[in-house]
Amino acid sequence: MMCEENQTQVTQIRLLGFRGLHKYKPLLFIVFLLTYIFILAGNLLIILLVTTIDHLKTPMFYFLKHLSTADVLITSCVVPVMLDMIFVEEGVLPFWGCMIQLYFYSIWGFVQCFLIAVMSYDRYLAICHPLRYSSLMDPDLCLRLVVGSWILVIVLISNEFIVLIQFNFCGLNYIDQFFCDFGPIVELATSDISILMLIDFVYSMFGIFLPFAFIIVTYFCIFFTILKISSALGKRKAFSTCSSHLTTVCAYYGTLIAVCIARSDDSSSIVNKYRSLLYIVVTPLINPIIYSLRNNEIKKAMEKIISQSYQNGRNR
Repeated sequence: MMCEENQTQVTQIRLLGFRGLHKYKPLLFIVFLLTYIFILAGNLLIILLVTTIDHLKTPMFYFLKHLSTADVLITSCVVPVMLDMIFVEEGVLPFWGCMIQLYFYSIWGFVQCFLIAVMSYDRYLAICHPLRYSSLMDPDLCLRLVVGSWILVIVLISNEFIVLIQFNFCGLNYIDQFFCDFGPIVELATSDISILMLIDFVYSMFGIFLPFAFIIVTYFCIFFTILKISSALGKRKAFSTCSSHLTTVCAYYGTLIAVCIARSDDSSSIVNKYRSLLYIVVTPLINPIIYSLRNNEIKKAMEKIISQSYQNGRNR
């Protein structure tokens, strides 16, 4: 179907961004820029440490490296456009540029769900089956779990994206958001979106809530296994091995649930934008903090890098 005579085909998407915050433009720009720099530095540091330091080449940190990669990608997909938008009041993206942003943003967002679920499975094996852990969680399985997560998400999102681009987008071309989010974009469609919404619901259940349910089950098993440990020291040691990941689960799914609620309720667009910021900016910011402050292996690796850099500097 084509657009009606009194409507024009949408060729650009206007992002209204953060209108009405004239007095706070410099402050917003500085805060978001510094946050983005910290996200890049923190997550890239984790990727570097896990890749180069031998004692970090374990399954848990292998999965963490891929989670940090997804954090960097999803933030870089949105924040640079958002920074430009702060001063120009609104952003303008070509229609297909907006669709491409939505496509990759969705892939990197969904893959985080599966990677966090894979990390919970790793913790389950480490605590509930410690004697068999090394034989079960071998490098081949780690690779298959990560590659399988990426392939599965790409297939799901690509199928939904193919359905989305079949719709007509005529007339209105602006959304009150700072990036091309799924909900506001779909609202611009002038075709019947019932099939797409059904597909999105099914994929969301499979890609978000099923991994979350899996994580809950694994942590119930972990919790009951820890309760069976007789010594208090043993309980603390067992819990410490999964505390960082559990904190990541709470931070990630807490913000994700807030975003899902934002899509389904009648909150103002301003509230919805701030909820989206939680998912896009806050969660990628939290992960490096969690794993640098709460994880002794990461601390030791950072100390080793700093010490080597200092020695190299003195030798020069």
